[in-house]
This record gives sequence, C-alpha cells and structure tokens, in this order.
Amino acid sequence: MNSLQWGSLYYLIIHLSAIRGSKELNSTSLQCQENSSQSELNSFLWTLERDPPSYFFGTIHVPYTRVWDYIPLSTKNAFRNAENVYFELDLTDGKTAAALTNCKMLSDGITLSDILSKRLYRRLTRYMDYVKKQIADWTGKEQRGRGIKTDYYSDYQYRAIVGSWQRMKPVWLMLLLNSLTESDVRLFGVPVLDLYLSRQASQWNKKIGAIENVADQCEPLNQLNQTQVIFALDETLRHHEQQRKKSQTMPENEELISHYNCGDLPSILLRKSTIRVDLNSVEDGGQSEMAHQVDDYFRQKLLYNRNQIMAERIEQLLNNNPSQSFFFAVGAGHFLGNNSVIDKLILKDFPIKHTRPESIIPNHSNQDSRYMPAEFSQLDSSAIINQQYIQTIKKLDQAATIRTRPIRHGKKKTQKR
Repeated sequence: MNSLQWGSLYYLIIHLSAIRGSKELNSTSLQCQENSSQSELNSFLWTLERDPPSYFFGTIHVPYTRVWDYIPLSTKNAFRNAENVYFELDLTDGKTAAALTNCKMLSDGITLSDILSKRLYRRLTRYMDYVKKQIADWTGKEQRGRGIKTDYYSDYQYRAIVGSWQRMKPVWLMLLLNSLTESDVRLFGVPVLDLYLSRQASQWNKKIGAIENVADQCEPLNQLNQTQVIFALDETLRHHEQQRKKSQTMPENEELISHYNCGDLPSILLRKSTIRVDLNSVEDGGQSEMAHQVDDYFRQKLLYNRNQIMAERIEQLLNNNPSQSFFFAVGAGHFLGNNSVIDKLILKDFPIKHTRPESIIPNHSNQDSRYMPAEFSQLDSSAIINQQYIQTIKKLDQAATIRTRPIRHGKKKTQKR
C-alpha cells in the first residue's frame, strides 16, 4: 500500500470514528494558521500517568510536511523521551510492505475486467486516463521551469502511484481513487507522518514495534462481499466523475488536514459517509440501505474490532514492561469517539489523560542519554522530489538509449575447414 492509499484509509477511519449525534461545524470557514503560541496548536496526545509515563499520539497518514509545524512541542518531546515507539505497522520492514502489496491484488490471471461490468470498467479506464493527464499538469509546470523532461517523469509517477490498477481488488481501487489529490501527488515521495517518525526513531536507536499485523488491516477490507464492494466502488467513481465535471479536485483530504492542524477533527466526523455518496440524495431505497450496510460494516470491522485488538496488545505491552516508556503513534481516528482505544484502556484502570499542547514533558528519571537527541531531522520535501526526478530521468534515459541503439551489421566470419 503506497502512502496515498494509506492516507485514504486513514480518512475512512476518521469518519468511522464519529460519535453519532455530535455537533457539526462549518468547516469551510475554518482557516488555521501557524501559531507561535503553543496553546493555540492542536494536541492529539494523551499521557499514561505513571513512572515512567507513556504516550498515545493520534497521527494522520499524509506527507509529514503538511502537518509538522502544527504539532506542539509537548508531542515532539514525548516522542524524544520514549524508549519504545510503536506504530500500527512497521512500514520500514520489507516483508510488511510486500504483504501489504500482495493483499490488495487479485489472484494471478484475474483482472478487474473479469469481475466488473463492461460499463463500470470503461468508466474506470476513462477516469484513469484523465488522472494521468492531471498528474502531468499538476507536476509539469514546476519541473519544466527546471528543464526536467516532464513527460518521462509524469509517466513514471503515474505508474508508481496508480500501478497495475487493473489487477487491484475493487475495495483497494476505491481507496486509490480517494487518494488522487493534487497536493498529495505533488508531494509524492515525501514520507507520511508515521513513516517519518519511524525513520526518526530508527535514527535515534529507539526500539520500534507494531501493534498490528498486515492481516488486521487487510482482512476487514478484503472480506466485504462482492456486491457491496462493487457498489461502493461505483458510487466512489461517480462522486469523482461529478467532481471532475465541476472542475473540483476532491477537497475532502484538504479539509481533513486543515482540521487536524487546528486540532478540530471531531467536527467533521459525521459530515460524510465512508464511501463517497451522499446518502440523503440517493433516490433508490435499496441503494441507500446498501450504503448504510457498507458504512456499518467498515465501522465495525475497521474501527471497533481493530480498536479492541489494539487495546489488548497495548495493555499487554504496558503490563509486561512497567519500567519502560512507550510512545504509541496510531491514526487519530482510533483515539477519538466512542469505543476508542483510549476508552478501552481507561476501563482497564490505566490513568490516561489528554495532554494540552503547552504542557511540559518531564525528562524520565531512567532515560538513557542516547534517547535524548537535540533536534528532529528536517527533510527538505523539494529536495526529495527533485532527487527522485533525477534518478528516474537517468534510468529512463538509459533505457531509451538501449532501445534506440543502432544494430551494427558486420560481415560474417567464415570458419576454415
């Protein structure tokens, strides 16, 4: 699963974590600026009050440069102080990445054209052709100014992001469609927040772990019945086709990032259903019922069931290692709403409290100096992308040279008998 698809899965989780009946705010009027005052920043940090303390940080699966400046010092210091850092999955592990890729693909020899209607498959093909042109437009202007061969790179970028979409399972293609935003495509190659923290933890010699395995995330998605998943894919595609006609480019992820940076995620939890369909506008009662069934399925399988699994594994880690400090970095949706991981741990008598952004995080009495680095690594997103361009162009130029190299015809040598 690439970072764009993971981000879309995060967006799905955020909506599933809604508290039914919560008050909605007017998100379109929300504008959150970088603030010098720590008290005005967001805080998705909770502290387990024991000696040494442990921490729970709600992340967002988007390029880290989109949110890093809005994360308060209290969260960053908690990360510095912790000896152990645990994520949903260890994305730096090659086997994990391979298993994620494998779980989203159809069986060998089967493509989407074999399981989708001809009409739906044609619509998908047209939309993917449109996306390919959009990627060239989104990234081409800036790179042309640098003298970069944009045709090469936009083609590479399309293939790297979209991959063999014809062989994806429909539910994973649905997530992919929701992730193709201009801002994320422009920052393709920049690590998402979780991956950035994982690399930072590795650089600082912290112990890295995962509280889930690949099956915990893959099976709930892959077990949705075929009728429901094709319905969800069709409605998701219809939503984006309508956005295309309106010349809009999927503002939902931008809205989510804005609310995350402002510490205001709960206000959008009920704004939309899991799939991109306005349930109030569905005229067919059967379709409306199907949409609710899909939403309820994902809420139970992707949110509530996983929250229970996460809470049990975190409880075991904390009980087995009372003298160690942990930093659990998990999608914020799992820490919000009813039946959250935080709720379940509090019911187990863990004294957990929300941590305000201006809070002082004390140094741990047993903290080894190697866990106390001075600064975080600041990755230059433009440098990452430019380096990616350069490496790609070199490879493509080499391949083109080999394909176009003239064949030299020489005289055949005759062997003497």
